[in-house]
Amino acid sequence: MHRIAVDAMGTDNAPGVEVAGVLGALAKSDLSVILVGDEEILRSHLTACEPAMRERVQIRHAPDVIRMDDAPSIAVRQKKLSSMRVCFDLVKSGEAHAVVSAGNSGAAMACGLFVLGRLDGVDRPAIITTFPTMRGPCALLDIGANVDTKPTVLAQFATMGAVYSRLQHKIARPRVGLLSNGSEEHKGTNLTRETHKLLERAGVGSDSAAFDYVGYVEGRDIFKGEADVVVTDGFTGNVILKSCEGLVEWIFDLARTEIAAAGFWSRVGAWLMKPAFRNMKRRADHAETGGAPLLGVDGVVMICHGGSQPRAIQNAILAAERFCQSNLGNESQSAIANHAFIWETPAVPAPGVLPS
Repeated sequence: MHRIAVDAMGTDNAPGVEVAGVLGALAKSDLSVILVGDEEILRSHLTACEPAMRERVQIRHAPDVIRMDDAPSIAVRQKKLSSMRVCFDLVKSGEAHAVVSAGNSGAAMACGLFVLGRLDGVDRPAIITTFPTMRGPCALLDIGANVDTKPTVLAQFATMGAVYSRLQHKIARPRVGLLSNGSEEHKGTNLTRETHKLLERAGVGSDSAAFDYVGYVEGRDIFKGEADVVVTDGFTGNVILKSCEGLVEWIFDLARTEIAAAGFWSRVGAWLMKPAFRNMKRRADHAETGGAPLLGVDGVVMICHGGSQPRAIQNAILAAERFCQSNLGNESQSAIANHAFIWETPAVPAPGVLPS
């Protein structure tokens, strides 16, 4: 049985959202949860909980809270008794197997780096998310952990993203693309061009890598399913994520407005299409996955949206349990070791000396 440490003070409507999400997750699994936050408040939220389910919930008192406007360094240095920091300490000590938090994502990354530590060979962790496409799920990373990065780090993201795609999406040999503003090799920035050179070393179709590098992909290619994993820096990835969230909301709001203003037969047609609309919304809803894993740290960390509702927290907890079962960290570390040839600088022979 896995124990998940849940930051009960992270969402905009904490802790009611977190408690409801925890109870939903417990009803669908046999895991146990350590709920971290103000003990008195949490106990009051659990008074109506069934005794059998209550036995699977531990409460760990944390008197402090990391605010959304707090600097990430505060999470590690000054607020050691915050609900988020205590969750990471529980995983570090072995009392819990995973962290789920909807709090300050920068602080969560700082806790991941300085409390759990990086996997061997990983320069920077990355936050990864999944988009629905016409050909199946597509993993996108980084979506916010690293605004400024370098080519070697993006090459490591490609490797970790491929492992995630293989374990989570069951794709034996993922197709990895590098996000750019065109498919031509001269397009992009210095960062994308240098990363492209590194990833080409993985070898298209080569057995030496656990993925096939398909080159540059554009933003529109993501939803066409041209790649199973798309790699970019955290600034660009976060802009894409937020833009897509806003677009989905606009499309459904527009559909509701147009249907309400339409004639009788149009409303009848909309009613007949209601199951299709429901399936579309489910596929596009971020609450289906609940949260985004932080890859590259020595532990399972799920970062959720601050505006998450109970279903999102529930699904994030269930996803964290699946990642514990899949051994994501060890698989990622092994892949990083096996693929270091991609980003390691080849040895240059001395003048007049032939390479061996």
